[in-house]
Amino acid sequence: MKVLVLGGTGLIGSAITARLSARGHTVIIASRHPPATVPDRLAVDLAKADEAFWLAHLKGVDAVVNCAGLLQDAPGESTAAVHHTGITSLFKACETLRVGKVIHFSAMGVNRATPSNFSKSKRAGDEALVRLDLDWVILRPSLVMGRAAYGGSALMRGLAALPICPVMPANAPLQVIWLEDVVAAVEHFLSPDAAGKQIVELAGPDTFSFEDVVATLRKWMRWPAASTIRLPAGLAKLTYWAGDLISLLGWRPPVRSTAQKEMTRGAVVDPTAVQMPLTATPLRQALAREPASVQERWFARMYFVKPLIFAVLALFWISTALVSLGPGWDHGIGLMREGGVEGTAATLTVIAGALADLCIGLAIAYRPTSRLGLYAAIVISFAYAIIGTILVPRLWADPLGPMLKIWPIIVLHLVALAIREDR
Repeated sequence: MKVLVLGGTGLIGSAITARLSARGHTVIIASRHPPATVPDRLAVDLAKADEAFWLAHLKGVDAVVNCAGLLQDAPGESTAAVHHTGITSLFKACETLRVGKVIHFSAMGVNRATPSNFSKSKRAGDEALVRLDLDWVILRPSLVMGRAAYGGSALMRGLAALPICPVMPANAPLQVIWLEDVVAAVEHFLSPDAAGKQIVELAGPDTFSFEDVVATLRKWMRWPAASTIRLPAGLAKLTYWAGDLISLLGWRPPVRSTAQKEMTRGAVVDPTAVQMPLTATPLRQALAREPASVQERWFARMYFVKPLIFAVLALFWISTALVSLGPGWDHGIGLMREGGVEGTAATLTVIAGALADLCIGLAIAYRPTSRLGLYAAIVISFAYAIIGTILVPRLWADPLGPMLKIWPIIVLHLVALAIREDR
């Protein structure tokens, strides 16, 4: 078959793409930023892709698997576009071209409660698909977990590395579904003899509390049991607000106000709903099959260190700029004069250095430009070391080590570059 997987670079989409490719199918990976190394790829912005766009790119496609998802609205990102209006254009194009099968990923429980724009838009997308003359299947998974991690599953691994696990108030139960079972369900419904036009809930056999899942992951990573602390409602609200604020900078933290609303709804199977056609693997059994490696342990321990590194580096460069233009102005001019740079040249040099530091700090803080900011920081750090050595060589002997501290700072920027990617 020739299958288009929308959201093919995400947690679920990449697993489906790998399985279908291994089975000999031709897979077109469609996403906002598909990897350049993939021969069959399609760059698409669902906020802009209309039916005509899809008609031009669906010719010869036998099936479509839609895994596109977005937790919360942010600058340049719309849950309505990703979950409803954008994919409705895709579905209509599939109807026009008589695409053989459309498998659409929704979210568990959206038929019962829609407390956020996430679940409201998911439900609207489901309703738009149901109205069309297509052989469709809507899959509504619970929390999906696998060897790979992203979003909520990555957060749980990070929490599992903490000696004390903070638990948000009003968390509802979860029936965690193993990623390979989700992929197997997609394979099942892609087969020609699988029944279509049905909504299926995908869930594991066991029901967990949030802290139970974290404790299970901690045990899997061979760490002793940790204590839990329930956060007061006020502190939890502040945490979600901080996540919303960070998202304005282009980052996608899983702890945001949408997560707060959705977590109170939980992800437990409706006994009256259609269940998955295959036997789901219990979470503990799935984990026991593949013991945690050192990579999983590293990832878990680095999860909360990563945002700390980016925050520290951004604040470091912004602070040096403000200090240079403020209380450190005379000191900076003094160093210029000591190196033989006088007058206007000294003033312009200090100002230029401060503005460069400010731009670097802001670039690191804003995710779309963070990579460029990190590279610029490394380059300018080497430049400061060279210029400082030429103008004021005595700084190498300064007991506070202003020149010596450049090198660990450079290394920390290299670490940030290494862990910048989320998936």
